[in-house]
Amino acid sequence: MHNIETLNKLLKNELSATETYQQAMDKLGEDAELGGSEYLEPIYKDHKEAVSSLQEQIRQLGATPAEGSGAWGTWAEIVQGGANMLGKEAALKALQGGEKSGEEDYEEALQDTELSSDVRSLIETKLLPAQQAHIHTLDRLLGAETD
Repeated sequence: MHNIETLNKLLKNELSATETYQQAMDKLGEDAELGGSEYLEPIYKDHKEAVSSLQEQIRQLGATPAEGSGAWGTWAEIVQGGANMLGKEAALKALQGGEKSGEEDYEEALQDTELSSDVRSLIETKLLPAQQAHIHTLDRLLGAETD
């Protein structure tokens, strides 16, 4: 049961991330002057893969995966909506903040001694490294913005 709660929390975060990246790509894609949506597409796809992986883990444990991002999704919409109005750099900083929050959630989950070895392995080998790669990508994009 505990693993399911942890997995559903992480799943909600990933669902929120996919929603937020979709919004950011839509905004950057509709405004040619802003550009940059092509750099976000691989990150978006990684989050979609994370959603699938987490859903599969939850199903293997005999539970039903969460279907929505809940409060996280609403918060992400507000943050990203404000960032979109302020421009590309603000949008990228909002995405970066979300990635760092996700990284902390994965690291926190790994501190849980009750976490099954399958779930721990998924986080250690796939989800956390992807999250860290996203942060590095956004760091580079933000560095390019300020140059």
